[in-house]
Amino acid sequence: MKLGYLIIDMQEIHVRDHVDKKTLDRACEYINYVSDILRAKDQLVIHIQDIEGMEEATKEHYNIVPEVQVSDSDLKVTKEYSNSFWKTELEQILKDHGVELLIISGFSAEHCVQFTYNGASERGFRPVLLQNGILSAHSDVIISAHRDRNLISYPVIPYLINQ
Repeated sequence: MKLGYLIIDMQEIHVRDHVDKKTLDRACEYINYVSDILRAKDQLVIHIQDIEGMEEATKEHYNIVPEVQVSDSDLKVTKEYSNSFWKTELEQILKDHGVELLIISGFSAEHCVQFTYNGASERGFRPVLLQNGILSAHSDVIISAHRDRNLISYPVIPYLINQ
């Protein structure tokens, strides 16, 4: 089974002032671990970057946080809407790579993560949230996301890849 992994909006402008350092570091530990597993098995890792409102003078604020490891083999998709599929090439990229199961992590659980999850489902992909890999400025939103959406725990991922 071909897996795809989306790391959504883990950018300075979105994360720094909304999540404390300890919470960010913990989520990035999971995000990086899963990224490494997937890269080692030639699976697809995509960084989604929200560029809405970006201007040349503030471009560096839209960089991916240094806590998230980015590999040369990773793809990047820019977006201007909450749903990472809306008016982007994401759906076609996933189809071109034969992705069936889509693991989703990143910021913010109540906005872009949720809307992308729904967009993936509407387009026939099987989305799951990475347990401990989604962030929000509001802890109750994480609890709701875990309750209302399909989850995957990181130890399951190597098993799936080796099937």
